[in-house]
Amino acid sequence: MEWRQYIQITPGVRSGKPCIVGTRITPADVLDYLAGGMSEEEILRDFLSLKPEHIRAVLAYAAERERRYANHTAA
Repeated sequence: MEWRQYIQITPGVRSGKPCIVGTRITPADVLDYLAGGMSEEEILRDFLSLKPEHIRAVLAYAAERERRYANHTAA
């Protein structure tokens, strides 16, 4: 999954935080919903601008950030 086509930073939108393209929804928002117990179907129903590929992009984005963090902090 190439998340970069779905997530970008736009100056002035959500204080420069990464957002799903065309929305003001951040990857952290989606991860919080998932961690809170919402299903993918519930998220898609509540946020009509999102598609399944957006949620997969958020997961790919988070996985890449975790890998970078783990590599950076490895002793």
